[in-house]
Amino acid sequence: MANSRVAIVTGAARGIGAAIAKRLAKDGFAVGVIDLAQDSCTATVEAITAEGGKAIGVGANVTDAAQVAAAVARVADELGPPTVLVNNAGITRDNLLFKMTEDDWDAVLGVHLRGAFLMSREVQKHQTEQGHGRIVNLSSTSALGNRGQANYSAAKAGMQGFTKTLAIELGKFGVTVNAIAPGFIETDMTAATAERMGISFEDFKNGAAAAIPVRRVGQPEDIAALTSFLVGEESGFVSGQVIYVAGGPQD
Repeated sequence: MANSRVAIVTGAARGIGAAIAKRLAKDGFAVGVIDLAQDSCTATVEAITAEGGKAIGVGANVTDAAQVAAAVARVADELGPPTVLVNNAGITRDNLLFKMTEDDWDAVLGVHLRGAFLMSREVQKHQTEQGHGRIVNLSSTSALGNRGQANYSAAKAGMQGFTKTLAIELGKFGVTVNAIAPGFIETDMTAATAERMGISFEDFKNGAAAAIPVRRVGQPEDIAALTSFLVGEESGFVSGQVIYVAGGPQD
């Protein structure tokens, strides 16, 4: 295929985003590693280049349209037109409803939904010109409801509706759009949750694993592996899907 092999991964400085960026580089993509601060992208970029891959780090706030446009333009200029976009950037501001502030709500909805919207709108220009593209949006099992996460749950459920609509709109241009909904994944974010709850991360993981049918928590690489398939050539008839990666069925 003569398709441009350039991918953009947001929130790729660490955790799931970093694992996805590294996996796509291994698959032969040049990767635009996007996170809030360019310096924070260094470790991911260096890990990719050390393995012989190609990547650049770009600092951008995905909620800012001008920064998004500049970031995508830089990737296109330095690596080539991006045909793959992984909307992974996300934050949490957990609290029970009666304690949740407007800022808690706006910040979480902004990064997840506005960020995915702005990034997708910008990248689709390159995808439709190329007549080929893949968008993967990160949802979560929290989309089904999770105590203390009214904002995050709403955002992650929103990502699913966003995914299905883009799949309908962009399909005729050769662009597929799918969502991955991870369950418990071992990351800095889940470690921070354990700390906030006042329990050790090991105990937190063991408790989670006991409730998961495959009896383990997920790793960022589990999400990267599915992303690899969804952005590949063989997944061209898979679009508008939400795939739960949670070690068991989800209601």
